[in-house]
Amino acid sequence: MGEQVESNYGSKKVQDVELTKTKKKKAMFTWLLFLAPTLIGILLFIVYPVFESVRLSFYSSNGTIENWVGLRNYERIIGASSFWNSVYNTFFIGFFQLLIAIPLGFILASMINRIQKFQSFFKVLFFLPNVTSIVAAAMIFAFVLQPELGLLNHFLSTIGLPTSTWLSDPSTSKWGVILLTVWHWLGFVIIICLANLQAISPELYEASEIDGASGLQQWFYITIPNMAGTFAFLIIMGWISGLQRFNEVFVLGGAGGSPNRSLQTMVAFIYERGFGGFEFGIASAATCLLFIIILLFTMLNLKLTRLKI
Repeated sequence: MGEQVESNYGSKKVQDVELTKTKKKKAMFTWLLFLAPTLIGILLFIVYPVFESVRLSFYSSNGTIENWVGLRNYERIIGASSFWNSVYNTFFIGFFQLLIAIPLGFILASMINRIQKFQSFFKVLFFLPNVTSIVAAAMIFAFVLQPELGLLNHFLSTIGLPTSTWLSDPSTSKWGVILLTVWHWLGFVIIICLANLQAISPELYEASEIDGASGLQQWFYITIPNMAGTFAFLIIMGWISGLQRFNEVFVLGGAGGSPNRSLQTMVAFIYERGFGGFEFGIASAATCLLFIIILLFTMLNLKLTRLKI
């Protein structure tokens, strides 16, 4: 009798284990079923284009006919002055955007953080440009920066300051784009800085007040050191997005970066060669070089800011 009970118990335990395995398999199948559309989308629209771009960079292609050329596309790009001009424009605009937007955004965030009332109002006010379409913003700035009818020149002449041709002159066109990008990105910087400012422990400020530290000393010796991680994040994200800049310069200067290619970025160079000249091998090789530049620059930024990947 005891042996029969033990046998029944053992068989029931085996059945329970098999039932549990069956339920886990069904649950796993359900999860995979829900994940399938996303995984298929990633494979089709991210993974496949990446591998296809790398493959195509070794071919001379106009979209229909392909010929193996090896590293010749890379040699042509490295030897092209227009490519290095686009690299210079990209880094110039990105550097001064960060140089202006991050300190200015941090100062404004510090001022908003000290306000007891209407903080939400100022957050929304400064963040509105960031949610505005960059294409729409670029079209508005194209009107604002017009040499004769532009609002900016009208304002400068009203207060007695010299005006500029802005987007019509190669020497000033990049500064017009920098104004646009700072205006569009400033709200994001303020929100990120404000979030970290409010996360700093108030006890640090209370202890410094007891020691007789002034508000300015607290800002320099408590606030700024505690913002190091935020600054590093903003610098890295700013460079990654800046190296891929296209929409605003395309609206303001076209794929060629008018005037005189002063606004052509690396992505605009890729677009011009690919969809303008039907040199898809050249465009793919330039895309691979852009990826390498972004990767190396991101790793450099991480090392300089002493963050671990």
